[in-house]
Amino acid sequence: MSSLIPEEELMERRGFNLAPMVDFLFLILAVFAVLAVTRTALYDSEVNLVKMDTKTPPPSMADSQPGHTVLLSVNERGEYKWVTEFNEFLLDGVQAVKHELLRQREEGLLPQEMDKTKVLLHIDKEANWESIAKIIFAIKETGFQISPVYCPE
Repeated sequence: MSSLIPEEELMERRGFNLAPMVDFLFLILAVFAVLAVTRTALYDSEVNLVKMDTKTPPPSMADSQPGHTVLLSVNERGEYKWVTEFNEFLLDGVQAVKHELLRQREEGLLPQEMDKTKVLLHIDKEANWESIAKIIFAIKETGFQISPVYCPE
């Protein structure tokens, strides 16, 4: 008499199904790969945070230290400002910041050696992360050093 269920389906199996474990190990490997790439992109990019005391005035552009300091700021609307001792100039986007840095270097207002120019970036508390990341990577791309600035409350 034949049954509706084949006999090989009714036989007891003596093995483990390893497919779920292999899938799990692949997912763990993928997570660690993403973490390694993210760590390299974020932590190994040589961007240092600078603490600025609000009780003392900011460093003067005419200080006798070697090199030069450029002050930039990003506000809550994602706009970039070039801050000097006397004025603030609104720059139209990341490309304008890069152009201004390179223009001042070509005209001799900034040292030719890019490692002697330090760019300080003052970030508004309400600024969005996209505009902050864009300006940091753009300045690093031009070869200048950048240091985000924070003021403790």
